[in-house]
Amino acid sequence: MLFLACFLALKTTGAATEQELVDQSTDILRDFYQMPEKQIPRGVLSNAQGLAIIRVFKVGFGVSGKGGEGVVVARTGHGWSGPSFIGLGGAGWGLQIGAQMSDFVFVLNNGAAVRAFTREGNLKLGADVSAAAGPVGRDLQADVTTTAAVYTYSRSKGLFAGVSLEGAVIATQKTANDRYYGKPANARAIVNGSISPPVGANRLLALLNR
Repeated sequence: MLFLACFLALKTTGAATEQELVDQSTDILRDFYQMPEKQIPRGVLSNAQGLAIIRVFKVGFGVSGKGGEGVVVARTGHGWSGPSFIGLGGAGWGLQIGAQMSDFVFVLNNGAAVRAFTREGNLKLGADVSAAAGPVGRDLQADVTTTAAVYTYSRSKGLFAGVSLEGAVIATQKTANDRYYGKPANARAIVNGSISPPVGANRLLALLNR
């Protein structure tokens, strides 16, 4: 049962191409920018060192599994970097039946958080990096005091009350990076701006640099 739940969650996310994931991430971020009253404050975004954008699917049949794919981008000396691809997986116990899709934006508030989200090994949320629900509101000013390495923002659709990512594992998708950039593309090299983003990332970068 546990294997089936995890497999179904991961299988649901596995059909998108790299360009489709970049386009999906662009649409998710645009939607978060436009959420009335609960949008990510401009001050939080202007101070961010990076963003991770990911769509997560959760399915449950007594036990639950969640899986997702998305991208990480970071500020460089000349704007925002191209996207580095990430995947997420996790499992849980409890009397849970149903399915849900949730979109997440992680605001990476410092360089350590960016490095954590682009490491070669796995990142376990809540253990390897501190995370907290981010402040919301379009009228919140730029003097927001940062209280966590990562701010999380989410919106969900489905039968579950909400998706908790505590304990979920995030990992860099090296094969996806290599495929998208057409050559060996290390995640750290991508986010520090050493590798130029493909034309397909232009819409995402235009949104980030607006």
